Amino acid sequence: MPELPEMETYKTLLGSLIGGLKVTNVVIRREKSINVPVDSFTKQVTNQTIKTINRRAKYLIFQLQDGSCLLLHLMLGGWMFFGKEEDQPDRTIQVKLSFGEQHLFFIGLRLGYLHLLSPEEVKEEFKKLGPEVLDPQFTMDAFQHLMKKRKGTIKTTLMNQEVLAGIGNGYSDEILWHAEIRPDKKINDIDNQQLSRLYHSIQYILKKGIEQGGYMENPLYKGDGKTGGYQFYVYDGEGKECSRCNATIIKTKISSRKTYFCPNCQH
Repeated sequence: MPELPEMETYKTLLGSLIGGLKVTNVVIRREKSINVPVDSFTKQVTNQTIKTINRRAKYLIFQLQDGSCLLLHLMLGGWMFFGKEEDQPDRTIQVKLSFGEQHLFFIGLRLGYLHLLSPEEVKEEFKKLGPEVLDPQFTMDAFQHLMKKRKGTIKTTLMNQEVLAGIGNGYSDEILWHAEIRPDKKINDIDNQQLSRLYHSIQYILKKGIEQGGYMENPLYKGDGKTGGYQFYVYDGEGKECSRCNATIIKTKISSRKTYFCPNCQH
């Protein structure tokens, strides 16, 4: 599932590709991917200019000129492609927004969605989300204060969107590996020094993820050299050597999620 760095990469690239452009046509091939009748959606979105594209947690918000918003959540398996008809991937397209001869194809939206909402409705959707972890106001003190209130395992807490916004299964493993903390460790057993390390690892790993274009396999457009440059340290690396201590990375399950860590240098 795309996480904060993947959605931030999409936000930046799409901002330069379609920011300020007018939607010339809309095609809906899966009605469940949207939240209003197809006719209403098509009528309201066609001829609207994309004013801005913002990210919150794992969501993208396309702001339209009439003030309404398209709220995108890709969920598991969702991705996008921008280009001409002849360049589109050989995959099922659920939604297509056209910008003249170029189109933004939404692919794999079996669980994901593109909802047409008012700014107030978007605000309501975000009401339960935790803080943005890369926001300058999210300081070490704020993080430690937040963690002191929590119980349970650290990996599950990092992934809880109501606690921290944007971290998912892949980057939680990466962050914990970088901070040298076991993913099944209880928050009560984490001392201030480890919490401090964890805070810095969140910042480091997510910023690195953004700089390297996240881990999405599929390019956003033909010739896209940015998307998918991030190389995992530990996630999906069962049986490989830990790059820090050469021990063998193992796989386990925590809260029914596949989890990868180094049993030697994560404590």
